[in-house]
Amino acid sequence: MHKDLCGGGERDWCCPEGRTMGKLDFSSLRLDGLMAREWLATNANGGFASSTLCGLNSRKYHGLLVAAMSPPVRRMVLLSRVEETVRCGGETCELAVNEYPGVVHPRGYQYLRAFDSFPFPRWAYQGEGWTIEKQLRSLRGENSVVLSYTLLGGANAVELELRPLFAFRGIHDLMYQWNGKLDAEGLSPRHHRLPATSRSPEAFFAHDGAFVPQPCWYLNTIYRREQERGYAGLEDLWMPGYVKWTLSPGQSVHFVCSTDPIDFSRALGEADRQYERLAGNGNPPDEILDALLRAADQFVVHGRDGAPMIMSAYPWSPPSGRDVMICLPGLLLVTGRLEEARALLATFAGLARNGLMPAELAEDGSGWRYTAADTSLWFIHAVGQYLRYRGDEGFVGRELLPVVHQIIEAYRAGTELGIVPDADGLLQSRAPGTPTTWMDAKIGDWVITPRGGRPSSLNALWYNALCTAADLCQRFGQPERDLELLSYAARVKESFNRRFWNEAEGCCFDVVEDHGHDPSIRPDQLLAISLPHAVLDIARHAAVLRKAMAELLTPFGVRTLSPKDPSYQGHYGGPVVARDRAHHQGSAFPWLLGPLVSAFLRVNGHGQRARDEAARMVQGCLQYMQDLGTGQICELFDGDAPHRPGGAMASARSVAEILRCYAEDLLDVAPAVGTAQSAPGARLAPWPDRDRIAKIT
Repeated sequence: MHKDLCGGGERDWCCPEGRTMGKLDFSSLRLDGLMAREWLATNANGGFASSTLCGLNSRKYHGLLVAAMSPPVRRMVLLSRVEETVRCGGETCELAVNEYPGVVHPRGYQYLRAFDSFPFPRWAYQGEGWTIEKQLRSLRGENSVVLSYTLLGGANAVELELRPLFAFRGIHDLMYQWNGKLDAEGLSPRHHRLPATSRSPEAFFAHDGAFVPQPCWYLNTIYRREQERGYAGLEDLWMPGYVKWTLSPGQSVHFVCSTDPIDFSRALGEADRQYERLAGNGNPPDEILDALLRAADQFVVHGRDGAPMIMSAYPWSPPSGRDVMICLPGLLLVTGRLEEARALLATFAGLARNGLMPAELAEDGSGWRYTAADTSLWFIHAVGQYLRYRGDEGFVGRELLPVVHQIIEAYRAGTELGIVPDADGLLQSRAPGTPTTWMDAKIGDWVITPRGGRPSSLNALWYNALCTAADLCQRFGQPERDLELLSYAARVKESFNRRFWNEAEGCCFDVVEDHGHDPSIRPDQLLAISLPHAVLDIARHAAVLRKAMAELLTPFGVRTLSPKDPSYQGHYGGPVVARDRAHHQGSAFPWLLGPLVSAFLRVNGHGQRARDEAARMVQGCLQYMQDLGTGQICELFDGDAPHRPGGAMASARSVAEILRCYAEDLLDVAPAVGTAQSAPGARLAPWPDRDRIAKIT
């Protein structure tokens, strides 16, 4: 996605090898428009690089080397940014953009002419008599970043200076000036070490220029987005000195930063090899699918032991067990990464504790937290989908089916978080002070959407889990257990339809309590009609769909609460209390379009007309991904028009569910790319027999 940014009109920018940076007019954008667009480059271990298109860091989470010290967590902002200065023909041009109290300086966006996020972030800058391309490449599996500069045009040589600015702190912290000694130690004339501190590891940088020591603090950098969000947003950064080069036309120079000693030639060679891997697709048959696959790849990471994991969101969210299981079909199955799906399911099978799967991996590396009632049920759903994508049956029967049985029995007997079935078989969850569904916003002791009792989503997942477990028993020769689970599931289904149906509204109650029901119109009821085993009677699916489309659907996602509800909050923004109040009280989430599209086509069939209408539901998010999202889809949008983006800039759930429904429902094919299991475009294995319960009862 190349952007010709600041008034130059449309034009192709090519590096010396002839690679085109693309074409898209950005001439109408000025500083605010450039700051609204954020780019992301990940390194497959939880670390990343990210900033705005013009290079102004508007978040404390922005940085060019955000390193995962215990992959995929314990992330630290080491190299915050760089400042480049070009000297040509007696003119000095500063390319950086920074915000300080009362001023933006320098204003390098005036020289910015183009940007492209694929196959890695690239910028084109132009001044009188020179054009320079800048590239950023994060090395996969390493806490290393390579910055490269190429003089593309001009008759004469230019001088380039680069000043690296370091933060040396955790992603949620800020750095302030202190008296510690941080001078760069010369390991060789072109390889330097910055010492470790009590808060951060040592860092290294290398280059093919000349380093001039000039240690100093850069004070009072402002992070505008943090201040808007009600957080501290002022930081001091350490600059050890600058690197200088003289570039001839066509020449490239490089700067490498890492948490490990740097083999300069190896780092450049690895960066080139990764470019070849990323650019190897040529001209994909479906550009939207290709863009979704690239976005999906950024969330799949690996720890030091090589075990796969899924990051929930960038730039601040660590892995979440719930998100891992929701995202597994889209990120790993649709994409044909069945071996990683197998390993991830095995990892979570080993993490089960009294029937519960973990909710979130702590960023500080202290381990998993068990605060979710639905993660275990999403796990069973993921196991069923893994087999549907022709996963390893022997592995499922040996290692996963026993865990599925453990979860079912623990939930039936009662387990932590107040999870226990009632006399009708419906699942309850009551944990004072702990939100146990995906609507988990909390401020201090205030649970904003507690949903204690019998949430509709939890019981839709419960029924689906019981039926999936029965399918597994049928497949693996356990007929008696199969019949037992089907009988129990039939009881749950009857109870759900009797107690959750809101006749007055033509949809489901959100929560059923012992005394009274919560009539809030929320999207959770979509799971009752979209999961493989739908708990709601088929005759009621169309009514629920109409209600959701009339009151919850927006051009960019599905609202978490109807605008007719007095508790509705249509704008997500401001300080933490205001944002958390709106988080699940009206904000529109792109990931919910996945269940909505699946339900829509279940009701209306998979004919071309229905698929065209379903495609329009996701069109807004796809356009956002290709424009303002710079290759990613954010966590949420305002429930009210104009539906401004908010939350995390890149959400695994958003990408995973839109990719899944795009491939499965709109293209009607899967896996999306060729694998050892099936050829491109192969049809999915059929759903299990949905009438088996009716036959039993």
